[in-house]
Amino acid sequence: MLAPKRQKYRKQFRGSWRRIAVKGEKMIFGLFGLKALTPGWIKDKEIEAARVALARATRKNGKFWIRIFPDKPYTKKPPEVTMGAGKGDVANFVANVSPGRILFEIDGLSSEESAVVLKNVASKLSVRTKIVKRQL
Repeated sequence: MLAPKRQKYRKQFRGSWRRIAVKGEKMIFGLFGLKALTPGWIKDKEIEAARVALARATRKNGKFWIRIFPDKPYTKKPPEVTMGAGKGDVANFVANVSPGRILFEIDGLSSEESAVVLKNVASKLSVRTKIVKRQL
């Protein structure tokens, strides 16, 4: 799974959501992309599942870019533990996503193939998304 190589602090606060994305909101690399419509945390396992789907679809001809990285530690307490006694251990890492953020980009496939692939990828994510095309 994806995880940062090193971090300054082991655990983080939850934080608050931005209204719209202020970075990563423009298409840069590919012709088609997947844009987040709702805020949320995307787990490292979801990104890995999306990466596998994109790699299988673009194996022969095509290229894809992952524009998010899970750098926020997500803590969880074990089951059947009473309240108190501090914060739980780090369970996995998540990527903090604001509405308008471009999550994945794809190029080298036709528009129909790209739509099918990105729809498949969107089904693996925990945020609502839409498929966007780069304005040339």
